[in-house]
Amino acid sequence: MRDTSKPLSTREAILEATSRALASVGYKKMKIEDLAREVGIGKGSVYLHFKSKEDIVLAHIDSIFSDLRARMHEVETSSLSAAERVELVLTARVMMRFDAVRNYPKGLNEILAVVRDRLLERRKQYFAAEAEILARIIRDGVAGGEFDVSDELVAGKALVDATNALLPFNLSAKEIGDRDEVEARLTAISNILIDGLRYRCQ
Repeated sequence: MRDTSKPLSTREAILEATSRALASVGYKKMKIEDLAREVGIGKGSVYLHFKSKEDIVLAHIDSIFSDLRARMHEVETSSLSAAERVELVLTARVMMRFDAVRNYPKGLNEILAVVRDRLLERRKQYFAAEAEILARIIRDGVAGGEFDVSDELVAGKALVDATNALLPFNLSAKEIGDRDEVEARLTAISNILIDGLRYRCQ
């Protein structure tokens, strides 16, 4: 998560204004001049940091993943059991994304219509990084006799794949608005997945 004790850079301020604009007016009605006005800079100064409105939104999505990765690393290096860490990482990867976009007036449809191809490429990178973190936690669980897994990275990728159906990218606008339902489904899926990782030779 961003250190709120430090002043925002111009780039960070633009991204925070973008987040507010996406939630209040949506992608189509978001204007670069309005972002600049909110940040207190000229419209031309926005283009010193971003080439286009599309690039601003992609950078906003990257910032969501950056916050998520920081949270996942925090969980990974904690003293919790491997099972607890896996559950928290799976929860973070779904619910942090969900919370970041749940108030968009038209869900993600407007944004995806414009940035889908570039976002799909980014998603591959995001998911690979998340699978690596899960693989390291699973490896700890194997070393501690908590999990029985022959290939930790394959298992990490499987956990990512299994929870991807709950990401906002795959949900309708109606489902994005129902946080409790998504969280309940996530808990059920996580419990099944973690049971599948547990050590069986007892």
